[in-house]
Amino acid sequence: MKKVLYKLSIIAFIGSAAFAGDFDVINPANPLSPVPVQDNTIALPIKKATLTHNSIHNQYVIAFDRFVQSNVKASYNDFKVLIETMDSKDYAYMKLAENMADLGFFNLADLASSKIEDKSVSDFLVDDIKIYYFPSKKLKTDDEIYLGEVFSNIIYNDQSREATAELVKNTNLLAESDYANYIAALGYLKSNDVINAEKYIDAAISMNSENLNYKKLKAEILSQGKKPKNSIKMIDFIKSQNLYTTDFMVKVKSLEQYVLYKSKKDYAEKMYHLGYYYYYENELAKSVRTLQSALTNKKKQNKYVYGLLSRVYFDMQDYDKAHDSALKAVKLDGNNYNALLVLGDLCSRNKDYKSALKYYQKAENIEKTISLPAIKVAQTYEKLGKPKKALEIYEKLVRSYNDCFYAYYKIALFDKSKELAYLKKAVSINMNFTDAWIDLGRYYIERKDYVKARKYLAIANYIDENSFRYYYYQGLLVKNQGADAADYFKKSLNLNPDFEPAKKELNL
Repeated sequence: MKKVLYKLSIIAFIGSAAFAGDFDVINPANPLSPVPVQDNTIALPIKKATLTHNSIHNQYVIAFDRFVQSNVKASYNDFKVLIETMDSKDYAYMKLAENMADLGFFNLADLASSKIEDKSVSDFLVDDIKIYYFPSKKLKTDDEIYLGEVFSNIIYNDQSREATAELVKNTNLLAESDYANYIAALGYLKSNDVINAEKYIDAAISMNSENLNYKKLKAEILSQGKKPKNSIKMIDFIKSQNLYTTDFMVKVKSLEQYVLYKSKKDYAEKMYHLGYYYYYENELAKSVRTLQSALTNKKKQNKYVYGLLSRVYFDMQDYDKAHDSALKAVKLDGNNYNALLVLGDLCSRNKDYKSALKYYQKAENIEKTISLPAIKVAQTYEKLGKPKKALEIYEKLVRSYNDCFYAYYKIALFDKSKELAYLKKAVSINMNFTDAWIDLGRYYIERKDYVKARKYLAIANYIDENSFRYYYYQGLLVKNQGADAADYFKKSLNLNPDFEPAKKELNL
C-alpha cells in the first residue's frame, strides 16, 4: 500500500508487498519474514522492520504489533498516548504524522502534526501527507478504528474476502466516506476481484479526486487488468502533481517501476523494472539478483540493465563491479545516463575531478528533467576550487526544481543572509538530511542559543548515530557550556580520522 523508505527515529520500517494467490499488491510496512522470489511469478517481499534503540521505538512497536494483530482500538489508543506524552521532537512528530496517515489514522496524523513546534520545517511534509492520503471528509474516531480493523484483516490476517464482504454491507459508511470505498477496493484487489476493486476505487476517486493514494491504487488495479498499459497514464498523472518531499517522490518512483513491471510482457523487461523497484526500496541485493536475471542476448535491453547494475553496485560499495557494469553499458550505448553518473562517481572517489566533471556534464546533457547530474556538476566545481561556478548552478537549480534540498543546503552555506531559511528549506524537503539538521545546530551554537542547538543536533543523532559531524558539534555545544567535551571530539575522530576540526580541538 504505502512505503516508508528511510531510517526513522520512531521505527525505521520499509514499505512492503504481500502475495496472495495470483495477485501482487503493494502494502504498508510489515515486520514479517520475506517471501521468496521465484521466476516469472514474482511475489514482492514482506520486509522485516529495521528497528532503532530508543523508548519511542519500543512504544511504537507495541502499538504497531497490536495493529497487525487487528487489536486496532488498543493500537489507536497506544499511538495516541505516545503522541501526547513523548518529549517534544519535531522529527519524531513528522514521522508519526506520516505513519499514522499511512495506517488510516488521520485524526492521529493531525494530532502529531499539531505538536510540531517549528512549522517551517514541516509544512511541505504535512501538505504532501494531506494530498497523498487524507480523505475528503473528517472521519469519526470510531469509523477510523473500524476501517483500521478491516484494513488490518485484509493486509495482515489473510481475511480479505471476509473483511471486505462485511465492509460493503455498511452502505451508510460507504455513501459518506471515500476512504471506506478505498479500503473496499483494496480488499477486493487482495481477493483478486479486479472488477469490484475498480468499481470501488472509482467511487472513492469520484468522491475525492485529489487523493493520490486512491490514484495509486487505481494504477495497481489497472496493472492487474486486461490492459495493464492503461495504468501508466495514472502514474503520469501522479508524477505531474506537486509533491515536494523526498519521501513522497520516492514513493511515486517506486510505484512507477512496480506498475511497469506488471504491465510488461517480456520477461527481461519485467525483471529490469522489478530490479528498479527493489532499488528504490533500498533492497539492493534483491535488485542485483533480479537485474542479473534480466540480462539477455538483446543488446538494446542489456544497456539499461548494465547501467542500473552499475548504480546498484556503486551504492553497495562494490566499486569494481560498478566499474565493469558501467563500462559494459557505455560500450553498448555511450549515452547511458546511469553508467555515466557512476563513472563520474568513481572518478570523483579517486579524486580525478576533471574526468568526473566530463562524465557528469555529459549525463546532464542527456537527462535535463532530473536535478541530480547538475548537482554532481556543481559539487565537482567546488572540489576543483570554483565555488562561484558551483553557486551559480545551485541558484539555478532552486529556480528550476522543487526537490533540490541539497542546492538549498549549499546556498545556505555560501550565503549567510539566506542561511537559516535555506537550511530549514532543505530539511523541509528531505527530513532525513542529517547534514542540514547538524548545520542548524551549528547555526544556533554560533549564536549561543544552546537550547535550539541541542534540539537540532538531537534530531541529527536520531537519524544517524554515526555522523562524525554530529559528535564534533555536540562537543562544541558541551564545550561552550563549560563542560569537558573531549569524548565527543574523540568519537568524531574515531568515525573520521582525517577530520581536522576535531583534531584541532584535541590539539593533535
